Amino acid sequence: MNDYLQSIIKQFNYYKSLGEKTFHQIPDEKLFWKPNNESNNMAIIVKHISGNMLSRWTDFLTSDGEKEWRDREDEFNNDISTKEDLLLTWEKGWTCLFDSLNSLTSEDLSKEIYIRNMGHSVTEAINRQLSHYAYHIGQIVFLGKLISNENWESLSIPKGDSTIYNKEKFNKPKRKEHFTDDL
Repeated sequence: MNDYLQSIIKQFNYYKSLGEKTFHQIPDEKLFWKPNNESNNMAIIVKHISGNMLSRWTDFLTSDGEKEWRDREDEFNNDISTKEDLLLTWEKGWTCLFDSLNSLTSEDLSKEIYIRNMGHSVTEAINRQLSHYAYHIGQIVFLGKLISNENWESLSIPKGDSTIYNKEKFNKPKRKEHFTDDL
């Protein structure tokens, strides 16, 4: 179970880094661009992820993950106006998440917690949140690709480089490590 905790922390860090690498490629004013009125811009997605993180991970083991003080509807109103504010909002959520995850023990993983009065094992709740954040960070990356177009720098294996990438991987001996260890 300690392997699970270490792995999940690395996985959350990986998705955090994808968002941050996207933010660094985008001109500040484009963080607020959206392709149409029904879409969210990066700032709104960040505000939503952060609001969710603060609600879910505050008192993670002892209170319902949907806090009474959370205003989910307001998360979709963009009141972030600068890149600095966006990054502060982003960090606030991630700090709450990592503080909570780093406090967990193997024994905690079998405990039951609640999200909107629905019971989850701690591992189930963690996996639920990882999926939710990966979904939204994928949206951030997609928006980044739309904005950057031909100037986009790939966050994974660039198009046309799969053969080279795989050759480098298979030239190494078999080993056990997290896939993010050599990124």
